[in-house]
Amino acid sequence: MKTDSLFYQIFLRFPDSFFDLIGQPQLGAANYQFTSQEVKQLSFRLDGLFVPLREDSQQPLYLVEVQFQPDDSLYYRLFAELFLFLKQYQPPHPWQIVVIYPHRGVEREQSLHFGEILNLASVRRIYLDELPHNPSLGIGVIKLVVESETAAVRTAQTLIERTREEITDQSSQRQLIDLIESIIIYKFPQKSREEIEAMFGLSDLKQTRVYQEALAEGEERGLERGLERGLEQGLQEGERLVVENLLRVRFGELDPPLQAIISRILQLSPEEFTPLLLQCSKQELLKRFPPEKSRGN
Repeated sequence: MKTDSLFYQIFLRFPDSFFDLIGQPQLGAANYQFTSQEVKQLSFRLDGLFVPLREDSQQPLYLVEVQFQPDDSLYYRLFAELFLFLKQYQPPHPWQIVVIYPHRGVEREQSLHFGEILNLASVRRIYLDELPHNPSLGIGVIKLVVESETAAVRTAQTLIERTREEITDQSSQRQLIDLIESIIIYKFPQKSREEIEAMFGLSDLKQTRVYQEALAEGEERGLERGLERGLEQGLQEGERLVVENLLRVRFGELDPPLQAIISRILQLSPEEFTPLLLQCSKQELLKRFPPEKSRGN
């Protein structure tokens, strides 16, 4: 899972964490919708927008950008997209940009062109390594993304304990624990499922929402087809659908490179491919399962 996709999931499932992060907890996620918006003129999509639910000119809309790699063109792209969005939609709200960095060393200011605009009150730059040491639950979940492996072990355990203590609604509590588990899987891509279970005292990673949702859909569709085509073929189809669904949950749509490696993945047993699909990045999977070359090559 890419870091920006991980933050998208954090803000989608636990939007209060964003308002804690910007020091505006009183605004409250109940007043906003986290969404994406297409700008039709150039066919691009703004993927991190907090838009007020009411047409209140006192409530700003927030464009959120997560940047974990140096990018000399970031501010050129970001402000171009913002102003094209404003031109097309002319929203009834003031705007604010929030750029999230792991630390200052990643940022490329381009002060010649953006020095003054970066100092506006409407532009917020947040460096995760400078956040408080005793954060709210929401900021704690965000900081977990950049914690060292050693610190992440205890931090994740503490966050799970705090979630059970501070969030009484069972559905919300389960969603946040699922989110913490997803961050754990993201942070330890080289470790086996058994190692992660032992480190964090988790039950079985197969009990996480990510795996269960993909498994349930795959089993249902696979068994339905199995009734028509025979039990063995149905089970094989079920495994394929589990793989496809896990890939969709992790990476979004199944693009051609991912589709090309599914048959290679299915050469492994479910016990072998499950931890790989939960833990490996897209690039790691493509490297591990290179598409078979045609006989003519």
